[in-house]
Amino acid sequence: MTSTASPVLVLGGTGTVGSRIASQLASQGIPTLIASRNPPSTSAPSHVNFDWDDPYTWEPIFLGKSSSSKSTTAEQDQQRSKSQPVPQPIKSIYLIAPPSLTGDRPMIEFIDFARSRGVQRFILQSASSIEAGGPLMGKVHAYLRELGQRGEVEWGVLRPTWFQQNIAEQPNHKESIRSESKIYSATEGGKIPWVSADDIASVAVRALTAEDAPNTEWMVLGPELLSYDEIAEMLTDILGRKIVHVDLSSAELEKRHTRFGMPEEYARMMSAMETAIKFGAENRTNDVIFSVTGVAPKKFRDYAMSVKDVWETRLQEMGIEGKA
Repeated sequence: MTSTASPVLVLGGTGTVGSRIASQLASQGIPTLIASRNPPSTSAPSHVNFDWDDPYTWEPIFLGKSSSSKSTTAEQDQQRSKSQPVPQPIKSIYLIAPPSLTGDRPMIEFIDFARSRGVQRFILQSASSIEAGGPLMGKVHAYLRELGQRGEVEWGVLRPTWFQQNIAEQPNHKESIRSESKIYSATEGGKIPWVSADDIASVAVRALTAEDAPNTEWMVLGPELLSYDEIAEMLTDILGRKIVHVDLSSAELEKRHTRFGMPEEYARMMSAMETAIKFGAENRTNDVIFSVTGVAPKKFRDYAMSVKDVWETRLQEMGIEGKA
């Protein structure tokens, strides 16, 4: 039987955090709409087409139309309407920004659009390094806080630090570890409280579904402080071959990001964030994950052990058996 409870809309629902939020919501039986420009690799009836730069994709979401509706006939739509109850209005939305320094504009426009269609709660994924009022998500953070202070929305902002998954899923890290046995950064010996995307998702699910909204920001940090040198040492032990951390200048890292397809302005911002780490910008921890979810946050080594095959394939293909 199809649930008629109010669904949660997860923007960027096929991404690193969004896909995990959608999975956790589904496991709890909470109706979920997965929104993205490209559909998931497998068929998902709950997927809706969404593009920050195309407002024409916004309205159909609130009319209960999925991305697959475009290819159905009028007779099929009529049969569906007879067999399924009418969905309830969306009341909670998880916001993930587009990779653009001007992405705050469409995000704020979309928030107002969604409010006009009855959405009550907005949970924004920002970043530990971006304060309210800062660039991109910082401006959206400030806007949600202002609306919340006026009692116009329920809101929350998650400010996670650097993801553990970056090391295995971002091509710039994954490929250099596989083919060069190197990992590059501009952080020198700066430490980071690497956080699991699974833990971010768990905090997000609470923020989206709890009876009371956070109406505040949560800094979402991992349980231990690790530098890139320490990450390299850990990977050396796990993979059985020497992994070296190569420290780059901010300009060198920016060029590296652009070679892997990152837009130039966004690469410059990401490089500046990494450079700030060497001066202690991420040298902090907290207990937000445990206090919100009741579960201890995941450690980097456990994650690395679970995905170590992604770093071994290239050397195996080359017929090289590396030893530390």
